[in-house]
Amino acid sequence: MKQYLLRSSQSSIVLLVLIITMAGCSPYFYQPLGNRDAKLGPETQLKRDLLNFPEPEEPIVVAVYKFRDQTGQYKESNVGASWSTAITQGATNILIRALEESGWFVPIERENISNLLNERKIIRSSREQYEGNNNVLLPPLLFAGVLLEGGVISYETNVFTGGAGLRYFGTDISSQYREDRITIYLRAISTSNGKIIKTVYTTKSILSQEVSSGFFRFVKFKRLLEAETGYTYNEPREMAINEAVEKAVQSLIIEGIQDKLWNLKDEEQKNHETITSYLSEKEENIQTDYMGRVYDHNYRSSFYLGANGGFQNYLGDYSNSFPRFGAGAQIGFRISPSLFIESNFGMQQIFIDRVMNSTDYFGDISFAYLANPYGRFSPLFNVGIGSLYNFGSEVGISGRQALPYITYGVTGEYLMGGNVALTGKLFLNQILSDEFDGADSGSFNDNVYGLRLGLKFYIGK
Repeated sequence: MKQYLLRSSQSSIVLLVLIITMAGCSPYFYQPLGNRDAKLGPETQLKRDLLNFPEPEEPIVVAVYKFRDQTGQYKESNVGASWSTAITQGATNILIRALEESGWFVPIERENISNLLNERKIIRSSREQYEGNNNVLLPPLLFAGVLLEGGVISYETNVFTGGAGLRYFGTDISSQYREDRITIYLRAISTSNGKIIKTVYTTKSILSQEVSSGFFRFVKFKRLLEAETGYTYNEPREMAINEAVEKAVQSLIIEGIQDKLWNLKDEEQKNHETITSYLSEKEENIQTDYMGRVYDHNYRSSFYLGANGGFQNYLGDYSNSFPRFGAGAQIGFRISPSLFIESNFGMQQIFIDRVMNSTDYFGDISFAYLANPYGRFSPLFNVGIGSLYNFGSEVGISGRQALPYITYGVTGEYLMGGNVALTGKLFLNQILSDEFDGADSGSFNDNVYGLRLGLKFYIGK
């Protein structure tokens, strides 16, 4: 008994160490165990593309009066009202920095223009007083040829949420995730006539993730071991706005080049990698929805062949049945993007202990509804009619060569690539008589249910 408890304790400790290693290893490198010195702020991946962009023929002088949060949203709070805003109110500073570092724009101070004008008045007054010069002239202020307006116009929370978990014998591990999304609009206005010359908008997802694990177990008599670990990751909203703003500046530059609003210093740079990549992204973006799915793009052709294998079991008057192997093939024809006519045929084995062990054949035709025809993954529901048959012998021990049934099915289908799809199907064949097992008793007919895994091949375009 002591050896068993010792082995149990050792295995529990090993399992605990494994869980901690899997769920909590990486965040321990980032725990605030000591002082953290000030350092330069982190940069986004887009900053590299912005800094390496081809040079302009002449930088554009732009003015930004305000570029702020226009959503009016406040931070979520579980302990009462929160008057802190969900989005930074300093987006103007982010935009000015992105404009300045792009090399394409010369931003001038307009957000706090009153402070600048007051300082210039102080300069003139001081010079007049101490230099005795009443005709002090300061260099003129720059004026902008382009005015930039816009802001953060949307902050959507919980666009996608989900998670997964597993718990067994006092040990559990789980993870959750959430995706929020911000949207930014930026427009360029000609100061000479007030015409809006270009409007762009960008979005950025904000990811949050939580991973946790726990251990709760008696490792010895009256000795309870309990441990837990985990971490959460929340993408900074300020960094998300930073990246969205930089994407908007990049879009404004390239759109202006395409519309000949401003020119490259070297016209041969029109095929620069950043420009071609942006144009390809724009073309793909027109064809996709907010989830990244292609609009009205049917990956599946109008005809398919399939093969599957799995097991089925009997549900009827006897309780001592066991799953046995079954296999089949299918043919389908499309009526509409979501509706198919499907025919299945194959063989099945049914085993009832000390009653029967039969091999029968089946064939059915059904309507199959594809819930997501424009996605690679889609549930598929089907209902139809068919028959069990065994010519030259009996079906089961019914004494008949054919037994009709109604079939119901739920299939998960994933298009792996090309025209090949992986399928997993749960089905129920409700036989229209109670003779399959040779015992006509009770108020319900005999049924066959099971699971089939297979491949489906879409043929043609």
